[in-house]
Amino acid sequence: MKKVSTAAVALTLSVAAVAGGIGFTAGASQAEATKKPKPVVQDAFDPLGPPMHQLRHAGRTVHYSDTGEKGGTPVLFLGGTGTTARVSGMTEFLRTTRQKLGLRLVSVERNGFGDTEFDPDLGFADHTSDVRAVLDKLGIRKAPVVAISGGGPYAAHFAAAAPERVSSLHLAAALPPYGDKPSYCGKSDEELKAYFREQIRDPRKWWAFPEDSPVRRIPGFTDTAEEDGARSYYLRGQLGDPSAQVHEQKLYCRRPGPDLSHLKAPAYVYTGTKDTTVPPATQARWKEALPHKPVTRSYDDSGHDVQYRHWDQILLDMAGYADRTAVCTGQGTKKRTRVLREDEAERALERGATQGSCAWR
Repeated sequence: MKKVSTAAVALTLSVAAVAGGIGFTAGASQAEATKKPKPVVQDAFDPLGPPMHQLRHAGRTVHYSDTGEKGGTPVLFLGGTGTTARVSGMTEFLRTTRQKLGLRLVSVERNGFGDTEFDPDLGFADHTSDVRAVLDKLGIRKAPVVAISGGGPYAAHFAAAAPERVSSLHLAAALPPYGDKPSYCGKSDEELKAYFREQIRDPRKWWAFPEDSPVRRIPGFTDTAEEDGARSYYLRGQLGDPSAQVHEQKLYCRRPGPDLSHLKAPAYVYTGTKDTTVPPATQARWKEALPHKPVTRSYDDSGHDVQYRHWDQILLDMAGYADRTAVCTGQGTKKRTRVLREDEAERALERGATQGSCAWR
């Protein structure tokens, strides 16, 4: 009988032990795998922001964004001064709510910002013409219109020229082209260029929100705002050229504002009582210009960010739920967002609920 060395025996036992260990571990892993939920890989891409499109109209290229969600009710979105057609993406922190309400955002870029070439001869009427062309291409006959800040004058001109295409008008911290002209209107183009050249050279400062602004609770919001600022003034190699900005500011000086007497659609005005950019007294001019008394929603918790802090309510209003209010009830793990009728919401607020989505808390 062949003699086996002690070392060989030890080696054989070691290999067997390792093999057994591997088999045991693999078996345990397989058992653990069966306990995991079935993996799911999506069938469609998630959007990275509003996609851009273009069309040729009146000898120029018109750029516009469209969430394009199938079956959604289109909304014409008019952003603030110096923004691009992708700025509607700054409201996508409530994308799920927008989608559940069946709303789709369309925004037409203005002269000289982002993708759009600057033409010093273009004005409000040209933008209205561009908007008509985009709506026609998309097969949109009528839509709610929401205007933010410097989008206000554009909304007024579109509503005056095409009142039959406005199903409702939503003015969020929106500048009215009525009443006294802004104080800067007496300055020359060169003076304004010097001012805005300094302002827009750093989009992080141009789009900075105060430290106590509620929008700072939104993950990635300030980054998105800064990126749109960079897109506005640098995308085509403008290198911070303030010409388009000065041109738009001068358009805001034009008086009298457009005649809105033919507008039949209901209007809503959203005001932050702490707004120093478009103060409540300035926004009150909309009441004088609109043919019917607008629904005014005033918020003590907001300044020139009311359009974002209360975007949930604006979405409800645009979707036809103006008689409902979003409130956050409960505390801790029991808090939840509820959409209540106005009288129910008032009682809930008296009991300690807060306005808007619980995400704000």
